[in-house]
Amino acid sequence: MTLAHTAWGDAPPSVLLLHGMLGSADSWWRVAPVLAERGHGVVALDLPGHGRSAPDRSATVARVVDAVVTTWRSLSDAAPRLAIGHSYGGTVLAAALPSLTPERAVFVDSPFIKQGAHDADEARAYYSESVAARTAEGLRARRPFYSERDIEAEALAASHFDVETAVALSASPGDDWTPDGSTPALMVRPAPSPYITDEVAEALRARGMAVTDVPGAEHSLWYSHFDEFLAAIDDW
Repeated sequence: MTLAHTAWGDAPPSVLLLHGMLGSADSWWRVAPVLAERGHGVVALDLPGHGRSAPDRSATVARVVDAVVTTWRSLSDAAPRLAIGHSYGGTVLAAALPSLTPERAVFVDSPFIKQGAHDADEARAYYSESVAARTAEGLRARRPFYSERDIEAEALAASHFDVETAVALSASPGDDWTPDGSTPALMVRPAPSPYITDEVAEALRARGMAVTDVPGAEHSLWYSHFDEFLAAIDDW
């Protein structure tokens, strides 16, 4: 599968962005232009069942990784200089590291251990409810830190989201994709984070990963704390 993508900048592709569950390439609408202004060619993918990419009702993390790597290689002969993954996109990025071989990787509140074999009906109900809540009105009420452009991007992404692709992912086998430390990597997490607890953060540091906290930030850090998010990457 080749995935839909959005590109910024005139330079050859060198930065890869992977959105989270229920997001899309447009989730990076504010981050990507800043990176492009710094001289990078930036590519954000729509993962299977998201945005403009086709559904994959047999989806597994391995199949998504194959689609990501195939798409990147169709756009560039070189490995990414930098790859950034948010949440589920970070899980995919971690699993893709051996094949994608980016020079550096940034994970944004991304769990690396996936629990598998979830009940399909329960997953279907959960994702259906999540989609129904992600209207513009619902996002304004639940996420007051979103700008109107943020709301537009996330509500549109939810309207394109394929529930059955997510159900297949939930039902597929779980695994542990925690990076082995061979790729220089940074975890940026809100503090506190339900995904990257203090215990998990210390375990990541023990493996050689840098971990930066953004106190008070939300799960989508660049929406709630844009300057702090960019500063965390710059400082690293």
